This record gives sequence, structure tokens and C-alpha cells, in this order.
Amino acid sequence: MATTSASVHPVDEVPPVRQLTAFGLQHVLAMYAGAVAVPLIVGGAMKLSPADLAYLITADLLVCGIATLIQCVGFWRFGVRLPIMQGCTFAAVSPMVLIGTTGGGLPAIYGSVIVAGLAIMLLAPVFGRLLRFFPPLVTGTVILIIGVSLLPVAGNWAAGGAGAKGFGEPKNLALAAFVLAVVLGVQRFAPAYLARIAVLIGIAVGLAVAVPFGFTDFSGVGDADWLGISTPFHFGAPTFRASAIVSMLVVALVTMTETTGDLLAVGELTGRRVEARSLADGLRADGLSTVLGGVFNTFPYTAFAQNVGLVGMTRVRSRWVVAAAGGILVLLGLLPKLGAVVAAIPAPVLGGAGLVMFGTVAASGLRTLAAVDFHGNNNLTVVAVSVAVGVLPVGVPTVYAQFPDWFQTVMNSGISAGCLTAIVLNLLFNHLPSRADSAPGTVPTGAESA
Repeated sequence: MATTSASVHPVDEVPPVRQLTAFGLQHVLAMYAGAVAVPLIVGGAMKLSPADLAYLITADLLVCGIATLIQCVGFWRFGVRLPIMQGCTFAAVSPMVLIGTTGGGLPAIYGSVIVAGLAIMLLAPVFGRLLRFFPPLVTGTVILIIGVSLLPVAGNWAAGGAGAKGFGEPKNLALAAFVLAVVLGVQRFAPAYLARIAVLIGIAVGLAVAVPFGFTDFSGVGDADWLGISTPFHFGAPTFRASAIVSMLVVALVTMTETTGDLLAVGELTGRRVEARSLADGLRADGLSTVLGGVFNTFPYTAFAQNVGLVGMTRVRSRWVVAAAGGILVLLGLLPKLGAVVAAIPAPVLGGAGLVMFGTVAASGLRTLAAVDFHGNNNLTVVAVSVAVGVLPVGVPTVYAQFPDWFQTVMNSGISAGCLTAIVLNLLFNHLPSRADSAPGTVPTGAESA
């Protein structure tokens, strides 16, 4: 029996049902706020009715769950088969708002989303062959940028949620700090089996404290339906506009770049390195999920960076845990009342947990970079400039406001901007021959370790 378990990679281990449920719920809580943000933003910008907004959210949760199951469990050449949560990409928000509010409406959005999903599936093998351009120098830098660019999300949650009436009030930050202290305390002093669900315990304790202090609002639970089923093309048959399709194809390239970084990060954290074939399989699953999104009234899907940090922090590497999270999301999508209960968790509670999770992603990037040789080469410059370019739109969100829409789509995502910069600079400094390399076949300094 011991031999059998020893031969199974931790990614493929199936924990007991009780642990699957607890670990899976932890992943759902970590990504829920981000998962429903895209339909809320797009629907709000289009001034949809509350009923239509609720429909968008339940459709999103349902397809989130299906997309996660495809990615984790996999079938044929779809799915990377790693612990990867799927969610709507924020890179598509601005283009979709523009499409939806300039006369195209939701049908034009969904037409462009379907085309983008098909394009991702076709381009997946091409991205798979580019894996050799992602050495530890690039992957470590990208993972570091992912973590740093997510920290403002946790900061906004901790302060009460972006746009909240009491944003930044001391009581919000105090609650977030309390949750962070609980998570750290459980990790440091609790038995190992509890330390693995430190985030779940922190959120549960934080919620218990938040209720008597008036942080929570459960009024939406009573208004929510018990059963909600998303039917194909609920808002009408998709329409295919050239301008909408072009902008969504740009988004597709951005999400493929982001997903590549996330898949490589999870591969590093789990000890199962992503190869060219598995990368293509993961991207192909993204494309299929995006097509399903266009059919079932939701939006483009990508790997969710929020949950990468949870994998690293808890050291629970089983893909079946995240598959269980996908199953929970399907239930939340079919049972809106349950989704409303989860939605009532105050933002500061999520912020306290998010700080340690997203910080873990950044620290994982530093760990990868620790194996890179920085002596006698330009690798430090590659990291420095890439991180600077990646963090720039995070620290100054309006820095590219005067640029064309396609440029903003690419560069306003710190992850895609930093990733592209790291790839280009690594090629420039470590692959192109320099003038000092007089002998033919000379390997540029630092390329071996890059």
C-alpha cells in the first residue's frame, strides 16, 4: 500500500472526501470576489437590470466550475492536469465594456468571445513550442510580477473593497489584520492538517467576528433564487462584428501570455514542470472554456493567479482538490442562494487572507530566481526592467490612458507587460550573439543559467 502511494505524484493524489471539501472550499473563497467582479463591472457599465446581473453572475460561476474541471481533470488534449482555478479574465473588461456600450450589446460581446476562444485553441500548439523561451530567469521574474501585481487587489479588499462607502476606515484594516494574524497563527502553531486550511479557518473566524460588528449584509440571500440554470444564448444569438472580434483577439493573446505564466508558476510550486505539450493542453482548455463562456452568457476564461499563491502557501498540490473547488462552483452557479451566502463575506476578511496568499506568489518567484546565475552577465538587468514594466500599470493605473485601446489591453495588464518584457530582454541579452562573441558557436554569458 505504501509503495502505491509513494509512486503517485502529489499532484495526482486524491485526499479523503472531508479534506477535498475543505481544501476545495478554501480555493473557492480565495477566488470568489475576483470571479464575480467581471460580470458585475461589465453588467454595471451596460446598466443591466438586477435580474440580468444576477443571471450573469450565476452563469459565470457555473462556467468557472466547468472550466476548472476541464483544466484539472482534463480529457484528450484539453487540460493541463494541474491544480489550476479558472475565472474570467480582467484583461477583457475594457474591450467588452466598449463593445457592449457602443451599440453591439451582449450579443456582439459573445460573438467576439466565441471567435477568441476558437483562436486560442488554434494557437495553443504555437505557444507550446515557445516554452524554450521561458527559462528560470523568465519564469521567476513572471511569477514575482504576478504576486506583486496581485497585492493591490488584497489591499483594496483589506480597505473595504474598491468603491466601498467606508473605504480605508480603520475598522476595515483592523479586521483584515485580525484575519491575517489568525492565518499566520494557524500556520505556525496548529497541527499540520489544520495548517493546510489556514486560509479557510482565517476566513471563517473573520466572518464570525464580522457578523456582530455589522460588517456583513445577508439581505441578498433572501432575494436570491433557489435554482438557476444558464441556458445557451439567453441574451440573444451572437453577432460577429469585425472591430469587436479584433479587440477580443488582442485580449486572447494577452490571456494566453498570462495563463502561460500561471501554469509555469504552478508547475514550479507542485514539482511537476510544465512541458510544451502540457502547456498547449492547458491553453487549449482555456480556449474551450472561453467558447463555452460565449455560448452560456459569460466571458473569456483564464487561469486565476489568486489561487496560485494558495497552492504555494498550503503545500496542498493535488489537482483533485481544485477539481472539488470546480464542483463547488458548479453548485453555486446552479443554486444562486448559496452563491449569495458566499458573496456576503466582507471584503476585509478576504483582504487579510489575500495578503499572505499573494505575497506567497511573489516569494515563490524569488525562490525560482535564487537558482539563476547573476554574476558576469545581464540577468539582473532583465529582472529589474521586467519588474519595473510589470509594476508600472499597477502603481500608476492611468499611465497608458492616452494610448490606443489595443496597446492599453496589452500593457495595462502588469502580468502580460512584464512577461513580454522578460522574454524580449532574455532573448536580447542571452540568445542574440554580442559583439564580444567573436568565436562562432560561442554561448552568450549567463544563457546557461538563464
